Amino acid sequence: MELFKKFNETIFYKNDSELEKQVTVLQKLNKEYPNNDIIANKLKLCEIGLKGEKEIEFELKNANIGMYVLHDINLEYEELKAQIDYIVITPAYVYFIECKNLIGNITINNRGEFIRDYTLNGNKIREGIYSSLRQAERHIEVFKKIWNQRNTSIIDKLFRSQNLDNWYRPLVVMANSKNILNTKYAPKDVKNKVIKSDLLVDYIKKDIKKLDKDYLNNQKIMENMAQILCQSYHKPINKDYEQEFRKYVKNNIKEENVDIGALRDKLIAFRKEKSQNKNIPAYYIFTNEELEKILNVMPKQIDDLKKSNILTEVKIKLHGDEIINIINSGAK
Repeated sequence: MELFKKFNETIFYKNDSELEKQVTVLQKLNKEYPNNDIIANKLKLCEIGLKGEKEIEFELKNANIGMYVLHDINLEYEELKAQIDYIVITPAYVYFIECKNLIGNITINNRGEFIRDYTLNGNKIREGIYSSLRQAERHIEVFKKIWNQRNTSIIDKLFRSQNLDNWYRPLVVMANSKNILNTKYAPKDVKNKVIKSDLLVDYIKKDIKKLDKDYLNNQKIMENMAQILCQSYHKPINKDYEQEFRKYVKNNIKEENVDIGALRDKLIAFRKEKSQNKNIPAYYIFTNEELEKILNVMPKQIDDLKKSNILTEVKIKLHGDEIINIINSGAK
């Protein structure tokens, strides 16, 4: 009977993304300024990121699981921000997915640290990178802060807050099919939350199969949750990317005599000194990938660095001013 027809569609309740908007603008500007490295490099990075997100979209669309998907959700709580690649509402859990389309191989060691190995210009590079899982967990933390702010009833908090950790799950999905993901020595609680994109659907199906009873085994409930997350929690980003990127081009023209290589060396020396003095890994200051993004954007003020979304709030708070000073001194 139609009344009991099983819901097995993937419904993209929100499928637009800021990354797609950026790619569209950058492709236009790349034609206007074919020799501008800032535009070309930023376009390349955005296209790589978008390709990874499209890979996950393909897997979800062909999952044959009844679920609702929100693409590119932005949460804000006081000074905290969380830009989530995908929120996937399934009959089992609500997954906060961090998509990574990284070049090279990824290893997670017994301390849960993420390490990347890749080759650049013939040189083999091994570097620590910021934990993608920690990033996904931070997104849920921001969500919980907003939830607690809006649900002030004591009864509501006692009844529902206990279930937040059960309902909402962080998940890292590696979208580069050429990646080798080595989690052999990773802690169990980390290993179980980092997968490759071709395993995503099986991962969700296994979670659904484990549950005898679940709160979200109902299309209407999933739809309502998608509506609440999208309309009440998501804060749209209203940016004029064309104006922003044209500003980058303008700054680049003014500063075409800047020795980017020398500036890169200064920032690397700063990172090395800082990490040695504080006895922390160099990537806690900034990774090589973040360094190149900083050199592309060339932020001149701390607000420019914050708006670029290159570094986490913690990194900006601890090292942002010094990074800006180095850039400004090197640009003279």
